[in-house]
Amino acid sequence: MSKRKTARAAAETSPPAEREARLPVEREARQPVEAIRAAAFAQFAERGYPVVTVRDIMKACGLTQGALYNHFKSKDELLHDIIASTQAELERLCQQAVNGAGDDPRAKLAAFVRVYVMRHCRLRVEALVANREISWLDADRVRDIRRSRRAIRDILVAVLAQGVERGVFDPPLVDGTHDLKAVAMALLDQCTHVSMWYVPGRGMSEEQMAKLYMEMAQRSVGAKPL
Repeated sequence: MSKRKTARAAAETSPPAEREARLPVEREARQPVEAIRAAAFAQFAERGYPVVTVRDIMKACGLTQGALYNHFKSKDELLHDIIASTQAELERLCQQAVNGAGDDPRAKLAAFVRVYVMRHCRLRVEALVANREISWLDADRVRDIRRSRRAIRDILVAVLAQGVERGVFDPPLVDGTHDLKAVAMALLDQCTHVSMWYVPGRGMSEEQMAKLYMEMAQRSVGAKPL
């Protein structure tokens, strides 16, 4: 068993009083990492990854250089961490939404799009950094992030395939066949770009924006009315 699994198992089997006593320590340990991530996101979004230095991030989050390097060994590692962690959380939320939407593919599609769009409305800075700065990472780190992106696409492809099989989706044909990966990528591209122009407090709310994209997604795949 790995050290991480061993620690998790120990935490889960510890007495409640012991776990409660440990919570403030765990929160305190997470705080510098969260501060570093937030500062890096803001700096990369405003100035661009190539221009920002470790010293800039250090000053922005109020930590010493040594404290920062305790958590991240390089600027590359930090960029990978903030993109990968954001992507992993999006993947988890999309899968959770689909799993909780019942058995109807139309409800699953609506749940997926709602989570995806609202996430991109709320985390506009994170989405900007993830899509603009990923090219600065080395090949292994890019592949790692793209694996998560493919996993999100595959969640959507599975929903579309179920809808086509049941006759409730009829997406456009290409040379007489359904290319569901292409359909999924088109929908994801459309939903992702909401982060490029949506401004909170101007016009529609996040919930209204999600409903708009949910309706557009249903029409795009030729969904039959519920």
